Amino acid sequence: MIGSDFMKKNKPGFTLIELLVVIAIIGLLSTLSILALNTARARARDAKRISDVKQIQTALEMYYNDTGDYPTTASGGAAIASANGTFLRQIPVPPLPTDGTACGTGVTKYTYTKTGSTGSDSAYTLEYCLGATVSNITGNVLHTSTPAGIN
Repeated sequence: MIGSDFMKKNKPGFTLIELLVVIAIIGLLSTLSILALNTARARARDAKRISDVKQIQTALEMYYNDTGDYPTTASGGAAIASANGTFLRQIPVPPLPTDGTACGTGVTKYTYTKTGSTGSDSAYTLEYCLGATVSNITGNVLHTSTPAGIN
């Protein structure tokens, strides 16, 4: 009897092949989740860019309603304010990294340019870039927004 118990080789546990299959499946699932997470992060950066541009446009329109003209300059980190109040405490900067290839890798700000003279002839352009298409706004191209809206 003692010899027969010693000779049994059927011990409970996993074989090496079973363990390797489980490790491979876990590796595949983690790779897929990382890829999905990176895509979600890029979409979140694009959503923030669109939100930033709309926020800047709202502040510019409030400035125009207050002064009858658009500011001559506006850059990232500066405020949009008049003698009567502050409309945007700090102009946001785009989130990094820059997504897409059309705008280059050094795009670290939204570009504001005042056009026209003063009063009703005054307007502006606000340039920004998206990495991918969001809603009806095409991705991977340089966009220009105006007082007419975001495009």
